[in-house]
Amino acid sequence: MITASTAPNIWDATLHEIATVLSPHGPLGPDGVTKLYAPSDFSIHFFLQLAVIIVTCRVVGWLGQKLLHQPQVVGEMIAGVILGPSLFGLFLPEVQGAIFPKEMKNVLYTGAQFGVGLYMFMVGTGFRADHFKSKGPSAMAVSLAGIAAPFALAILITPWLLTVPGLFTPGISRFNATLFMGACIALTAFPMLARIIHERGLSNSSLGTLTLTAGAFDDAVSWCVLAVVLATFGAGPGVAVLAIVGGISFALFVIFFGAKLLAPLGRMVEEKGEMSYTVLAIVMICFFLAAFVMDAVGIHAIFGGFILGTAMPRGKFVEELKKKVEPFAVIVLLPMFFTYSGLNTRMDMVNSWSMLLVALAILAASVAAKFGACYLAARATGEDNRTALGIGALMNSRGLMELIIINIGLQKGIIGLPLFAMLVMMAIITTVMASPIFEMVYGKKARESGELDAVPDNTTA
Repeated sequence: MITASTAPNIWDATLHEIATVLSPHGPLGPDGVTKLYAPSDFSIHFFLQLAVIIVTCRVVGWLGQKLLHQPQVVGEMIAGVILGPSLFGLFLPEVQGAIFPKEMKNVLYTGAQFGVGLYMFMVGTGFRADHFKSKGPSAMAVSLAGIAAPFALAILITPWLLTVPGLFTPGISRFNATLFMGACIALTAFPMLARIIHERGLSNSSLGTLTLTAGAFDDAVSWCVLAVVLATFGAGPGVAVLAIVGGISFALFVIFFGAKLLAPLGRMVEEKGEMSYTVLAIVMICFFLAAFVMDAVGIHAIFGGFILGTAMPRGKFVEELKKKVEPFAVIVLLPMFFTYSGLNTRMDMVNSWSMLLVALAILAASVAAKFGACYLAARATGEDNRTALGIGALMNSRGLMELIIINIGLQKGIIGLPLFAMLVMMAIITTVMASPIFEMVYGKKARESGELDAVPDNTTA
């Protein structure tokens, strides 16, 4: 029975529970003082994090589209950095730390991989093999140029970077440092590129297919190179062998057998006129296994999703799959990918003029190696000047795939925090550059002539 004397105590206890709802409620840790997080704490934080992430991504994405004419996805990338220590954690460190405690990052990481992997699976379902065949020589030339030029420039600038204290871990060999820098510069933001191509109305164009194909190959090579670096840096040669052999074997299996094995699913959907839950369950099982295989061999889950998507039946099957899967993947799951990377980003590490000079040199080398080389390769294979410029602009986008690879470099002790911050800056700037330059050199005239449709309205919401 509640009496007048006990009421204040109950009120105080209730206020205390509200005030500590984001605090750990588990048993004491090894030090006997600090509490650990209980299983229920993980779900409490996860749902709050999702709400904060989606609100921030939608608002920043909308502002970026309205004020800067950037695709929604670029705003979401910036939103991820805003939620990290660079802005939210800088001005409200206690609040940011309470919502995104480091103990919860593994949960967010898993959701991030699910989101970006599922999105790339959907991108793969729109892959046009006919465009790839017709643009094969150009795609291969652009891809090779987008790999060779970055590694050539890495050979030139890495010896200088090694003389700047703090950029690389002391004792790292020039060979490893050069390979790592080459992989970072050679990266094209495969998930980001796919989203930009979708939002710019390029999904069914030969230019979009060419660029996406070249970007996928460049990223795969970069991940294989990273595997070599990790192997020579102490992880062992098995890491590199497993990544390269496993990745190629999986891709070849899907290319030669995937479409035939999955064809019955397409016929079932065509006969029924819709996709049943059973068919959807089979599709998702296939996706999870593909993501598992590519993650397990050391490449990345997104490539498993994308490669599997290219083998999926077309027509009614893809229409139904997009209706059931794509909205949730884009609105809920994918923003976790951007936020997780943003939580690892510190923009305050470039804190002197000398460091700024190094950052600008890396940015200039990256743009020249990717934009310039891909443009020249496209021209050399017969593309007109406008198309070649458009390809160069899109291939120069790096996005948060860059953040993934440099996070690995930081965690494995290859690079230091200052170089990490410089590469983050390079990733953001080259990604922000992509859409406006593309529209200036190709998109605007193509839309005026009817060659491309207008930018879809549903991408701005």
